Amino acid sequence: MASFVDRVVLHVSGGTGGHGCISVKREKFKPLGGPDGGNGGDGGDVILRVDPQTTTLLSYHHAPHRHATNGGGGKGAMRHGTTGETLILPVPDGTVVKSRDGEVLADLTGAGTEYLAAAGGQGGLGNAALASRKRKAPGFALLGVPGEARDVIVELKTVADVALVGFPSAGKSSLIAAMSAARPKIADYPFTTLIPNLGVVEAGSTRFTVADVPGLIPGASEGKGLGLEFLRHVERCAALVHVLDCATLEPGRDPISDLDALEKELEAYEVDSSYAGAGDLVPLNQRPKLIALNKVDVPEARELADFVRPELEERGYQVFEVSAAAHDGLRQLTFAMANLVSKAREAAEETSGPARIVLRPKAVNEAGFTIRHEEKNGEPLFRVLGAKPVRWVQQTDFTNDEAVGYLSDRLAKLGVEDQLFKVGAVPGSTVVIGEDDAVVFDWEPTMVAGAELLASSRGTDRRLDEYDRLTRDEKRELYQQRKDARAATRAELEAERTAGIWSNDDHGASENEADQDDTDHRN
Repeated sequence: MASFVDRVVLHVSGGTGGHGCISVKREKFKPLGGPDGGNGGDGGDVILRVDPQTTTLLSYHHAPHRHATNGGGGKGAMRHGTTGETLILPVPDGTVVKSRDGEVLADLTGAGTEYLAAAGGQGGLGNAALASRKRKAPGFALLGVPGEARDVIVELKTVADVALVGFPSAGKSSLIAAMSAARPKIADYPFTTLIPNLGVVEAGSTRFTVADVPGLIPGASEGKGLGLEFLRHVERCAALVHVLDCATLEPGRDPISDLDALEKELEAYEVDSSYAGAGDLVPLNQRPKLIALNKVDVPEARELADFVRPELEERGYQVFEVSAAAHDGLRQLTFAMANLVSKAREAAEETSGPARIVLRPKAVNEAGFTIRHEEKNGEPLFRVLGAKPVRWVQQTDFTNDEAVGYLSDRLAKLGVEDQLFKVGAVPGSTVVIGEDDAVVFDWEPTMVAGAELLASSRGTDRRLDEYDRLTRDEKRELYQQRKDARAATRAELEAERTAGIWSNDDHGASENEADQDDTDHRN
């Protein structure tokens, strides 16, 4: 079973937001209590955080799927749902987070450094929050939005100042055990070191870390042995120490040939220049290097070291004869390593400027969405893309007509309908909102301001023709006309009575009928 893993693919997803609640306040003697549905809680986030106590990604190798807690749903009486708990995933110092395409998303160095791997979904609003002057008692609520789901590649690049590189059984683990308090596994067979070991070394006032990298063999940069999997741990180191075995019994091997083979592998390895390091990354074969001729406590190894030392110095290397078993030459080696580390730190301070924060304000004329014209089965299709439209669709309960109408109003207010007209959409066109799991509509433009009542030609309005309400002056004039007509009728009847055409009783009855008729007109 593996005990050390330095690269995993994590499938992370934030918690889903809770749904809003549809509720109306019910209380005795208060029949119109109004809406009181609470909002749903937001889903939890997934965060990667550097933990000094974590040294491997083994736990994520066995369980790569991680999901944060969902938000709680809203309830009546203005009770909001609970917020989902944030899921903290501890990672070692020196972890690099990448996307599936290889884009670096974060370089986590330093205890407590965090990266938001997957954001939780937004909780839906209850009908109480959706109430307004025009919408007194909404009969719908918004649904919770699913959390962000993504796949990220997590790689561990050990944070060390100096790396010990060499062939298997060259004595690297023994050196780091002799120079620091680290206690790596040591044995007399190849590939004893299966994981990078870190040790803290002090030389005078300089304190630095040394990494013991698993042994390299010819072809390591092409995937042979263990070198390719662990050469990434050397990328952060400021200096390298070639540990050459002067007491090897393998035929065809000597310190010079071992050094040439190591340099060839370091040159063939392509440094990952995409991670967010400080400054330009220097290839491994161009970094400051020291030579440690190890195992000189053996008489034959001491003679071989004295023989090859002049040639190595001619090549420009600083050479040290050391023995991890007898602790010979370790002090000189550690101070030389500290000197290289100090120079690298001074150079980093000179090149590093003050921290800059990049602000990217939103454009004033940015619409917040785009419409893409496509074709499917020979028919035109208009795809609406944008964070707001997609989120609004996810929040809509399509079994509720009022909720669908609210979505239509939001899209129209955002300007989606106007833009659809501009790109050539007509009533009945197929409109799709979103990419994956999209919602398909047969688009019908929203009719506003009573325009659906217009059935006449352009430039006319039938509602104006139906206007027949009288003004006060017109009512007064009509009343005067009726009053004059009644006076004329009375004069005519009086003239007929005087001429003896009918009696007073008939006149009284006729006059009463005229008064009654005038009263009816007034009413």
